Amino acid sequence: MEHRTFRHTIVIAALALLAAAPLAACAGDSLAPLPPQAAGSASATTASAPASSTSLGSAPPRVTTPTAGNPVHTTAVKTTRPTTKPTSTCYGAVRVDLEVQDTELAVVKSMCFRVGGVLRLKGIGPGLVTATPTSKASQHYEAGVVDVQFVRTGTVTVTIPLDGETYTITVVVIS
Repeated sequence: MEHRTFRHTIVIAALALLAAAPLAACAGDSLAPLPPQAAGSASATTASAPASSTSLGSAPPRVTTPTAGNPVHTTAVKTTRPTTKPTSTCYGAVRVDLEVQDTELAVVKSMCFRVGGVLRLKGIGPGLVTATPTSKASQHYEAGVVDVQFVRTGTVTVTIPLDGETYTITVVVIS
């Protein structure tokens, strides 16, 4: 009976160690207070590897200060934060539709497309929209829809007359 109790104690101790091992691996480095800086030493700082990540992004890097007898080699570490918006503000070679009657055209001042992109203006009459210079854009009208396709890199000015006002959209076209 005594042998059985000893075996149970060993199994329980082994399970406790197995349960504690992942927790010990997740523990961060313990930090010691910084030594006082010598009066004549340089005030350089160094960024080391970032601490553990949080849900908002990487934590700021730890900073160490060299002491008089212990020089520190500097290494730059780039920390990044997750992005939720596109990295580019330029549309690709895609079609973007604008309902002329439902869009506040005074707010749409500029756009950016890659070569091949199309700005489709819906709800406007024939011959009203102009895109200059014509060497960088081609236009097509059909059934109240104007398609302006951007065929060369550069800047194209799209002019839209509506209700007595003339609206201008400056389009930058990249390759």
